Amino acid sequence: MSQIDVEPVERIDEADVPAGVEAPEYVLYGGKGGVGKTTMAAATGLASARDGTRTLVVSTDPAHSLSDTFERDVPAEATRIREDVPLFAAEIDPDAALEEQAGVFGDDGPLDGESPLGGLLGGEDDGPMASLLGGAMPGADEAAAMQKLIEFLDDDRFDRVVVDTAPTGHTLRLLELPEIMDTVVGRIVSLRQRLQGMMDGVKGVFGGESAPEEGIDDLEALKGQIERLRTTLRDPSRTDFRVVMIPEEMSVFESKRLLSQLDEFDIPVGTVVVNRVMENLADVTDAVDSSQFVTPNLETCEFCQQRWQVQQRALQEAQDVFRGHDIKRVPLFADEVRGEEMLRVVAACLD
Repeated sequence: MSQIDVEPVERIDEADVPAGVEAPEYVLYGGKGGVGKTTMAAATGLASARDGTRTLVVSTDPAHSLSDTFERDVPAEATRIREDVPLFAAEIDPDAALEEQAGVFGDDGPLDGESPLGGLLGGEDDGPMASLLGGAMPGADEAAAMQKLIEFLDDDRFDRVVVDTAPTGHTLRLLELPEIMDTVVGRIVSLRQRLQGMMDGVKGVFGGESAPEEGIDDLEALKGQIERLRTTLRDPSRTDFRVVMIPEEMSVFESKRLLSQLDEFDIPVGTVVVNRVMENLADVTDAVDSSQFVTPNLETCEFCQQRWQVQQRALQEAQDVFRGHDIKRVPLFADEVRGEEMLRVVAACLD
């Protein structure tokens, strides 16, 4: 069996790669696990920061890989990871976020000392709201991660936030939470107001002052946060949810389903990224010298030819499914895509 020598990419001239990105304030990358969402988010964030835009790249995927992609530790809190450009990053730890939320309203809060998200949505057990709402709600850890994401989206330190979302199923559960939480908080507020009215009546008969309502303001604030998140995600001038896929039939199917479900939530999808396409880098971008990259041999390699045929069919189907969207292609690289040199190349493909 013949050996193929692959020369690693030694240096990409930054002057050859466009600085900045054409994107709104919030860019979310979603799709099936393992298609390259983290790579796209990291590349977009790096390119965004290179023109001076204060950019945060944040991962909500429990299986974090931002640290590997950037080749440096990325903590749970937004931290600057480059000195020369304003690039920040964070990997949300759902368990840590849930623990941080515990007792936010205090032991005498509206949910009897439970976390506003943990207790409200049901954690180890069904929680106090289970009977009221007809069963346990989506995972409290995901809810806590969502509230952490809301904090980052509201953070005026950043001009742009790029989000590497969890795989499709988890992302959709998070997207369901604004609607669910809006209903939940509304019912809690309404119930507590009715109970307070009853208590006022009783205290009016027997004398004495009613204790000030505790916790309602906190619940209203949480409800307002959720409403702002929903409004932001639905505004195409502020948010671009980008679907990432690979040129395979199952990935096209999964992406089509995601696109349909996002449409049900009125979440705009402006861009579809097709990753790991077996083509020459020069066919995608002229911003980088493609001669230093190894490409599949589609002339004499039978394996490459068969894989290319599979990809061609998937690409044709994707073209039909995602007609009307901005489709970006990123080639299949022989080198592993990690580190800033390769991220600049990917950013050029996304430009």
